[in-house]
Amino acid sequence: MIFRRLWLSAAVLALALSPLPSNAASAAPQPSGPAWSVERDADALRDTGVTGVAVRLETPRGTVTARSGVGDLLTRRPVPNDGYLRLGSTTKTFVATVMLQLVGERRISLDQTVEQLLPGVVSGARNDGRTITLRDLLQHTSGLSDYIHDVFPDLSPQTYFANRWRAYKPEELVDLAMRHEPAFPAGTRWAYSNTNYVLAGMIIEKITGRTWEQQVHDRILRPLGLQHTGTPGTWPFLPYPHTANYQQFTVDGPMVDTTIPYRPFDSGADGSMTGTARDLNRFFSALASGRLLKPAELAAMRNTVPVPQDSGHPEGTRDGLGLFFTPLPCGGGYLGHGGSGFGYVIRTATTMDGQRTVTVSAHSRSADPQIAARQEDALRNLIDHTLCPTT
Repeated sequence: MIFRRLWLSAAVLALALSPLPSNAASAAPQPSGPAWSVERDADALRDTGVTGVAVRLETPRGTVTARSGVGDLLTRRPVPNDGYLRLGSTTKTFVATVMLQLVGERRISLDQTVEQLLPGVVSGARNDGRTITLRDLLQHTSGLSDYIHDVFPDLSPQTYFANRWRAYKPEELVDLAMRHEPAFPAGTRWAYSNTNYVLAGMIIEKITGRTWEQQVHDRILRPLGLQHTGTPGTWPFLPYPHTANYQQFTVDGPMVDTTIPYRPFDSGADGSMTGTARDLNRFFSALASGRLLKPAELAAMRNTVPVPQDSGHPEGTRDGLGLFFTPLPCGGGYLGHGGSGFGYVIRTATTMDGQRTVTVSAHSRSADPQIAARQEDALRNLIDHTLCPTT
C-alpha cells in the first residue's frame, strides 16, 4: 500500500535489504490483551530486510514504542527515539484538512471547479478544468496525469544524483502534467496523482492570499502544539536525530543512501513535510476525533470511493478526501494515510474514534518485488495488530 508514488511500487520501490539486529524497544505501560508485541512485529519487519524500523503506538492506556535495525549502515548506531521523518504524501492529509476548514468557513466549495478557482491552469491535451471539481482533486478522481512520470523518467541512481537538487515551482509541475491526456473523465474512476495536491496547494494560496505552508502552521501545527512538524519546502536536510534512508534501484544492485530527498517531487503540497511520529499521532487522533473539522466537513472527508484492487492497497480500501479507510481483520477499519519516497515508507493509522493511533516508519526500500511483498505484508500485519490487539 504505497500512498506516495504508486507507479514506482512493485518492481522498483519496495521496502529493503538484509536482516539486521534489533537495537531497542520501549513500552510503558504495555497494553493489555492477548499476547502480542509491538517489538516482535517491528523485528518481523526488520527481518524481511528493512535497515531501520520505528513504531509509535498511542492508546488510552499509554504509549508503546519499538525500534529495530540500525540508524545507518556505516556506524550501526541505533534507530533514534522519535526521530525526524520525511512525511511524504502524509502531507496531503494536512492540506486536505486546511481545504475542508475553508469549506466550513464558506470561503470555498467542494463542488467548485478548478477552472473557477485557477482559470486557464488545467487545459491542453484534452485536460479541462471546467469538468474537475475540488472534490475530484482531494479524492484522486480527477483523471489528471501524475507529474512524477516527467521528473523521474529514468529509474536509476544516476538520475537521482543528477537531479536531486533541482526544484520546480508548482506551476511548472502542473504544466508538465498538462502535456498528457487525462486517464479518464473526472469523477468516473480513481487513480492516485500527486498533481491533484499541487493544484490544491495553489488553490489554498489563491483563496487565502497565503501559502499552504502558512495555513498549515496557523490552522494545525500551532493549535495542536506540533513543534516538531515543519514545511521545509526545498530545504533538503532532516533535523537531527533521524534514521538514514536507503534505496535499491535495481534488483541485486547496491543500497544507495537517499536521505537527501529527490526534490523534484519532495518539495510541495503533495509531499514535502517533515515531522515526528509523536506529532503525527497527535494530528491524526485530533482529526479523527473531530477537533480539527466541523461535523459536516469531517463527514465529507470520510465520504469514500472504492480504490481499485490492483492499486497496491489492501482489499476493501476506500479513499476519502486526503484520508483512506482500510478494513481491519477484527472488524471495522481505520483511517490513515502514508507516504513514501526514495528509501523510506511511513504509515499513520488511527481507529475511527482516534483512540488508538500508530505511526510506522521503514527506512529502506528494495527493487525485488518478492521482498516488497513480504515487507508490505509485515507492515500491514504490524498495523493490524496494533489497532486490533485481540488478533
